Amino acid sequence: MLASEFGESTLHQQGSGEFDPLFVITKLGAKVNRLVVAGLLERLEPRETSNGATLWQGQIRDPSGLHYFSVGDYAPESMRELTVQLSSRVDDGETIMLIMTAKARYFQSEEGAVYTSLRPEEAAIISRSTYCEWLVKAADGMLNRISDQEKSVSLEKSLDALRSSGIPEHMCENILLANEHYGDIDLETYRLNIMQTLDIAENRIPSAVTPTPAAQVNLDVGSGEVDVTDSSGEALDLKQVILDLISRLDQGEGVDFDTLLSNAAARGHDRDAAEASLDDLSEEGTVHEPRFGWFKITV
Repeated sequence: MLASEFGESTLHQQGSGEFDPLFVITKLGAKVNRLVVAGLLERLEPRETSNGATLWQGQIRDPSGLHYFSVGDYAPESMRELTVQLSSRVDDGETIMLIMTAKARYFQSEEGAVYTSLRPEEAAIISRSTYCEWLVKAADGMLNRISDQEKSVSLEKSLDALRSSGIPEHMCENILLANEHYGDIDLETYRLNIMQTLDIAENRIPSAVTPTPAAQVNLDVGSGEVDVTDSSGEALDLKQVILDLISRLDQGEGVDFDTLLSNAAARGHDRDAAEASLDDLSEEGTVHEPRFGWFKITV
């Protein structure tokens, strides 16, 4: 599941029993107890808890946003050992693509704010080709849920009506619960997530995480450029990556700052370097801001 769908969820379901499983219900009607996520391991930091134990907190970025996770004493030993190994590699600046199976977590603050996160059970470092396969599967799952949600809009809000329309049995009750809880849903945002995801999966926009293990990546945050040498020996200019992103994502009003940097990061590019490249492009007049924080290519 992509981060945007899970992260926007504010509905949960749990029985009254002490050991009843927790389910998070997304806006698109997915009922989630465990999920498989993947992306760029962007942060992994230790934090000491009140009882003296160490809790590792991290985040994984995919094309749609961030998954937040934590690994503590409750995690399987293999997961704790991998976390310690990964932390040193992240500290060294290594680009790591990770896939993870995790339990869904749900927390509501005293002020009423809802937060979702993950409790990892298994994880592994993956190649770009494996990441691309996961991206396609995640996009396909989201596309199917969008289709089911669209069908439900014009139907009577009953299980029989949804079933007779061809919506899968396991989705019907969840869609009704989601519609009642969330109200009207902006499906266009999710469609944009799918477009961004498939752009990366099909390598339409260059990525710092190349398919070949021999790739060399040199980050120069000061100049705002990433010099990537792929199997053909050609260097990729991060400024061109930013321009390609604006060109593909601009729906007429420009592309907002966070979307640009998030998409660059999802392709394995350093966010600070991407921001520096965007600044350079603005100073050169190659891009402009029709309104604050939104960028368009200068005609």
